[in-house]
Amino acid sequence: MAIRVEHELHRRRSGRNWGLLIILIAFVGLVFGLTVVKVTRLGDARAFESFDHVANPALVPQEEEGARQ
Repeated sequence: MAIRVEHELHRRRSGRNWGLLIILIAFVGLVFGLTVVKVTRLGDARAFESFDHVANPALVPQEEEGARQ
């Protein structure tokens, strides 16, 4: 014999859970959308790699290396 009576607290908690689910889905959608926009606006994939605030010698074009030496 199963207990079928649902307490009022469970209904309130269920409503909060659905609200939190909607907020989390909206946040994930926002982050995904910003990522898609950032990646599609970059014409060159090397430009995406070079923006990490660290010098990467492999990304320096050859003509700049010759001018330094």
